[in-house]
Amino acid sequence: MYILEGFIFGFLGSLHCVGMCGPLALALPLPTRSVAQKATGAVLYNIGRAVTYGLLGLIFGLLGAGLKLSGVQQWVSIACGVLMILSVVLPGVIKLPKSTSKVSTSIYSTLKKKIGDSLNRKRLSNLLVIGVLNGFLPCGLVYVAISRAITSSSLSNSVLFMVFFGLGTLPLMFAVAYFANIIKSRFLHRLRRAIPVFIILLGLLFILRGMNLGIPYLSPEFKEDTTEVKCCH
Repeated sequence: MYILEGFIFGFLGSLHCVGMCGPLALALPLPTRSVAQKATGAVLYNIGRAVTYGLLGLIFGLLGAGLKLSGVQQWVSIACGVLMILSVVLPGVIKLPKSTSKVSTSIYSTLKKKIGDSLNRKRLSNLLVIGVLNGFLPCGLVYVAISRAITSSSLSNSVLFMVFFGLGTLPLMFAVAYFANIIKSRFLHRLRRAIPVFIILLGLLFILRGMNLGIPYLSPEFKEDTTEVKCCH
């Protein structure tokens, strides 16, 4: 279930990826000596992103395990949905504290510099590195996926969801990287304009998921862990 759900979510959300990370994909130093090498480079870049997403799934899956025990998974889902919608409707209301903002800006600048340096190195293995670094860049869609991973039923499901979320974005992102010489920046600009609508729809889906309505995939029931823990005396 989590494999299929993650892949579908990534595939449907890949339009957002193209709009936000398209310029980077267009700038990838793909080898041009042969079709096979060019395709391999594009695949390595996207596998690198999937690896990072899997690591994020592991980290936040551990957090989700704690949330599961405390029985607040559904409220996390609803809160994430509300925040996503508010970020579009009232963008000036939700702001990070200055200290947090400075840290995130510093991290973002460091990642951008490392990616920029990597773009100048034309090696196949370097495309994997660029993908791994790209996976850590701030992205609304990744935050949504992480929110889903937090509310998964186990740590392994959290990792699987994030890995296959990344693989779900592969087909369209591969096409952008491979056909970079055909795609125009005007197309990416139009995609960015549709992103707010996409975020609102995802926000509504997260709220629906948290309402515990018992609808498979859309609003499944959150079952609390009632396993008794026995202590040794």
